[in-house]
Amino acid sequence: MTGEKRLFALRGATQCKNEEADIIRQVSTLYDELLLKNSLDEADIVSVVFSVTRDIDAKNPAAALRFSGRAADLALFALQEAAIQGGLERTIRVLIHCYLPQAIRPCHVYRNGAEILRPDRA
Repeated sequence: MTGEKRLFALRGATQCKNEEADIIRQVSTLYDELLLKNSLDEADIVSVVFSVTRDIDAKNPAAALRFSGRAADLALFALQEAAIQGGLERTIRVLIHCYLPQAIRPCHVYRNGAEILRPDRA
């Protein structure tokens, strides 16, 4: 394989309690698993975008990731998910824009109850 890389978008989601400690734990675990499963180094990350359902307001997931000691130099952004009737509650989603070897098959991570969102990816 050559060292050539291309831009990818990794997706993931997790459910959590609306408690600061659980948000920090779940966001950190989701992020770590995405990096591990994709052999991704933070230096190859362009940006990280989080969305939260409206019932998650105890901690901003971007702030939670920074608090955990990760992503110190990365562009992070968080927004509220569109309220969809019947949508999965207590959910944090993430979209990581990153450079990976162009031949890789990206691995998306859905965990802690969020597997229902994408059973084909979980």
